[in-house]
Amino acid sequence: MNNQQAKQRFGIIGNSPKLARAIDVALQVAPTEISVLVVGESGTGKENIPKIIHQNSKRKHAPYIAVNCGAIPEGTIDSELFGHEKGSFTGAHDSRKGYFEAANGGTIFLDEVGELPMASQARLLRVLENGEIIKVGSSKAQQTDVRIIAATNVNILEAVKQGKFREDLYYRLNTISIQLPPLRKRGDDIYLLFRKFAADFADQYNTPPIRLTDDAVEILKDYNWPGNIRQLRNFVAQLSVIEEERMITADKLQEQLPNISTGGLVKFEDKNKADLSEREILYKVLFDMKRDLTELKKITFDLMQKQGNTEIMQMANPTLFKETDDTNILINQNNRAGLIEVEESLSLFEQEKRLIEKSLLKHKGKRKDAAAELGISERTLYRKLKEFGL
Repeated sequence: MNNQQAKQRFGIIGNSPKLARAIDVALQVAPTEISVLVVGESGTGKENIPKIIHQNSKRKHAPYIAVNCGAIPEGTIDSELFGHEKGSFTGAHDSRKGYFEAANGGTIFLDEVGELPMASQARLLRVLENGEIIKVGSSKAQQTDVRIIAATNVNILEAVKQGKFREDLYYRLNTISIQLPPLRKRGDDIYLLFRKFAADFADQYNTPPIRLTDDAVEILKDYNWPGNIRQLRNFVAQLSVIEEERMITADKLQEQLPNISTGGLVKFEDKNKADLSEREILYKVLFDMKRDLTELKKITFDLMQKQGNTEIMQMANPTLFKETDDTNILINQNNRAGLIEVEESLSLFEQEKRLIEKSLLKHKGKRKDAAAELGISERTLYRKLKEFGL
C-alpha cells in the first residue's frame, strides 16, 4: 500500500507535505513491531495512523482494539485494560478479560495515553518491557503478544517534568514518533476538506452543496481552527442546515465563524487561547460569569437611578436590588422591602461546581456531552463529580 492508496482506504483528504510525511512514516514502520507514539492536537485525525499501521502489518488479520484512556473512570481503568479476577472488588462477580488479553496477537491503540493514572502507567510499562499483564486481584503474570500504538494531544515531556507521566514509559512508547499537523498548518487542505464535507452533507440532506466566494475561501483558510478537522466538519454541517443561500459570502462566513468556534462556552480568539489548559478554561469561564454579574449590577443601579429611586439607592448595598420592568432578576420573596438579593461572589470551588451542574442539567446527565462542552475529558469530569459529591 502506498501513500495515495492509504488515503483512499481510510478516507484521508489532503495534499499537505506534513500529512504525507506522517502517512509515509506509518507505512514504513507498519511491518515492524516497533511501538509508535502519534502526536497531534485534538481533532487532527490521529485515529487513522494506527489503522494504517495495523492494516499494513503482519497482524492485520488479528484483533485491532482502540481504547480512549481519557474516557474511562480512573477507578476502573486497570480492570478495563488488564482484566480482573472474580471477587477482586465490589461488583466483580466473574473474571473478565481486559483489552490487552482480548487483543492478543493483534494491535491495541491507546488514545489520550497522557490521561493514564501513574499506577496504570506502571502496568503498561510492564507490558512493553516483557509482554506481561497482571489482572486486578491476581498475583500471577500472564503473557500477551500485543503491539502498542499510543496517541496524545498533550505535551508528554512537560507532563514528565511535572511528575504526571513516567519518563521510562515515555521513551518506551516514543520509539517512533509520528506528528500530525494541525489544520491551520495544512493550507489548501482546509478548502479541500470543506468541499468534501459540503458534498457529504448535500447528499445527506438532499440539498445543493454550499459553496464559498473567493474572498470567503481566503477567510476560511486564514482561520485558526482550534478544533481542527472535527470543528471544520461541524461548521460545514451547521452552514448546510441553516443557510438558505447556498453561496456563502465572506461577510456571512465571518459572521458564523466566531459562533461555531466557541463550542457554546469559550471564544478562542487566537492560538494561545486555544492552547489553554482545562483548568485555565474553567478559570476564564468563571471570571466571565463574575464580569457579567458586575455588569448586571451596574445596569440595574443605573435604571433605578434614572427612575428616581433615591431612597432605595441609599439603603441598598452592592448585593441588594429592587425589581424594575427592565430587568429579569427574581425577587426574594422573603425580603419585605421588595429587594433582590444577588450573591456577590462565590468561591472558585462553588463556581466550578455550579458550572458542571449546569452543563449536566443542560445535557440531561450525559457526561460525554457535558465534558465536550466544558472542554475537558470524561475522566476529568468523572473526577470532578467525585470531588464535588455530585
